[in-house]
Amino acid sequence: MVITRNGLVLVGATAVTLSTIAFTSLGMHSPGQALFKESPKELVDEVWQIIDRQYVDGTFNQVDWQAVRKEYLSKSYTSKQEAYKSIREMLKKLDDPYTRFMDPEEFKSLQVDTSGELTGIGIQIGLDEKNGKKLTVIAPIEDTPAFKAGLLAKDVILKINGKSTEGMDTNQAVALIRGEAGTTVNLTILRSSQQKDFTITRAKIEIHPVEYSQRQTPAGNTGYIRLKQFSANSGKEMKNAITNLEKKQVTGYILDLRNNPGGLLFSSVEIAQMWMDKGIIVSTKDRQGEVERETAKGRALTKKPLVVLVDKGSASASEILSGALQDNKRAYLVGSRTFGKGLVQSVRPLDDGSGMAVTIAKYFTPLNRDINKHGIDPDFKVDLTDAQRQDLWLHERGKIGTQADPQFAKAAEVLHKEIATKGNTRAEK
Repeated sequence: MVITRNGLVLVGATAVTLSTIAFTSLGMHSPGQALFKESPKELVDEVWQIIDRQYVDGTFNQVDWQAVRKEYLSKSYTSKQEAYKSIREMLKKLDDPYTRFMDPEEFKSLQVDTSGELTGIGIQIGLDEKNGKKLTVIAPIEDTPAFKAGLLAKDVILKINGKSTEGMDTNQAVALIRGEAGTTVNLTILRSSQQKDFTITRAKIEIHPVEYSQRQTPAGNTGYIRLKQFSANSGKEMKNAITNLEKKQVTGYILDLRNNPGGLLFSSVEIAQMWMDKGIIVSTKDRQGEVERETAKGRALTKKPLVVLVDKGSASASEILSGALQDNKRAYLVGSRTFGKGLVQSVRPLDDGSGMAVTIAKYFTPLNRDINKHGIDPDFKVDLTDAQRQDLWLHERGKIGTQADPQFAKAAEVLHKEIATKGNTRAEK
C-alpha cells in the first residue's frame, strides 16, 4: 500500500505549485460519466462510501458515520454546488486536514506533472497539526518566487490578499494563491511572533530536483548532493549524481534534504535503495492494522560513508528516506528536527471530474517509529535561528554546502570522523 500496484498514493502536504499523486481505479464509474448529471446525491454517497471503506480511523473521529450518511442522503440536491457543500461538511466531521474534497477545477489544478513546468509561487502548504492547524509553509521550493521573496519553512500564513486564513482549508488557500504568471499575490505571514508582508509575482517554474558537486572538506574529496524534491525524475537524476561522483573517487557523501517538502512516495523508496543493500525502508499500517513494507533490493550504488542534512522543512518523503537511512545505521542525520508528516493519502477521481484525498494509512520508519507531528530527531542537532536561516538560504546562498554553512560544516566533521574510524559504518558520537 505504500506504493500501490494499481495506483495512487500521496505522501506530503498540499502543494501550491506541485502535487504528488498517482491514481487508483475506484472500481466504479470513470470521471465524466452521466451518473452525476442524473443525481448529485450519488456523488455525496460515493464520497461517503470511500470514507467508509478506507479512512484510516475506524471510529471516524468518534462520529457515527452511518448516521452521517442518513443525514446527508435525506437532503434534496438541485445542483452540484449543493452537493459539494454537503461533502465538505461531511468531511469536516473527521477533523483531518489531509482528507479533503476538490471540485473539478481544484482537482485539475492538483494534477500537475511533477517533472514538468509549473506555474505559481513555489511553496508547499499544509495545516500544521502541531500549531493548532494553522495554514503553514512546509517549505519554499528552491529558486522559485516564494523562495527568492524570503518565505521560510514553518512561516504561518495569516492572510492571502488581505483575507484572513482563519478556518480556511488548503483547497481554498491554493485557489487564492495560484494565478497566472506575471500576476502578484500578497501574503501576510507570522514568523517568531512578528508579522511580515510579502508581495510575490507568480511565474512559470522549471524544477531540477538534484544538484551535485565535489566539495573539499576535512573528509577529503566529498560528494555533495542536494535533493530538492521527490519528483518523477528524481531517481534518475540521483542515480546519475552518484554514478558520476563515484567516478570522481569521492571518499564519502553528504546528502542535503533541507527544505525538501517531499513528493512521490515511490521516488523516496527508489532513492533509498540506491544507498542501502538490505533492510526495511518504510512500512504502512491501515485501519485494520495490516502492515506492508518496502525493502532494499541489494542494489546499492555505493557503500561509502553517508551523512544526511535535515531541517524543519524536510517533510514526508524526505522523512521516509532519512528515517530509513538512520534506522538502518546507513547514515547519520545532522541538522534540526524534521517537519513531522507521517500520513498516507489516496487521491481519488470522482464521477463528475471532481476528486478527493483521503487518509488511508500511517507510515512508520524501519524501527516502527511514528513520526507524525513529532518528526525525526537528527543524531547531531545543529539548530539555526530564523536570522541564520534567512541569511544562509536567501542572502548568502553561496554559503550553502560550504564550511560557512554551520549544518554542512558539522556534517563534514561527522563524515570525516566516520571515514577515519569506522570506514563505511557509522562513527560514534
